[in-house]
Amino acid sequence: MLTPFAEVYAKQAVPKLMEQFKYTNIHQVPKFEKVVINRGLGEAAQNAKSLEASLNEIATIAGQKPVVTRAKKAIAGFKLRQGMPVGMMVTLRRDKMNNFLDRLINFSLPRIRDFRGVSPKSFDGRGNYTLGVREQLIFPEISYDSIEQIRGLDISIITTANTDEEGRALLKAVGMPFRES
Repeated sequence: MLTPFAEVYAKQAVPKLMEQFKYTNIHQVPKFEKVVINRGLGEAAQNAKSLEASLNEIATIAGQKPVVTRAKKAIAGFKLRQGMPVGMMVTLRRDKMNNFLDRLINFSLPRIRDFRGVSPKSFDGRGNYTLGVREQLIFPEISYDSIEQIRGLDISIITTANTDEEGRALLKAVGMPFRES
């Protein structure tokens, strides 16, 4: 049983990409490998409560418990010691990734105020896309009353595409709303 997003990929995106890039084999078509959700927390080093609240938010958004990232070295200017928590990340694969991408593209992004599409320039040169979200309230799972502070997060979509053109075509085929530049 395919998730609705995986069905859209298999039935709409794959034939469209095979025709566009003249692939001879279905296994040449780029696919989604993983989604990494990352949040850096500057104040978390001093405030353990904000770290806990942020961990709960990311777990609610992703449906999976995030890992706390820690400082590799001390930086006195930032009042940072080695081993202090500086952020968190979670990696989604397979069904959880498909469900997250479905909710992101169809529900969360359209909820952004004055939304005109995401930037078509945020590719890394190898077909992977990174998107910065300014506030966690765009996700329907997060209620306005339960948050203590508005924080952003980064979403990286890693694909098997070899070029940015292939990655952009893959995301466009599954419904990612790119801004017309």
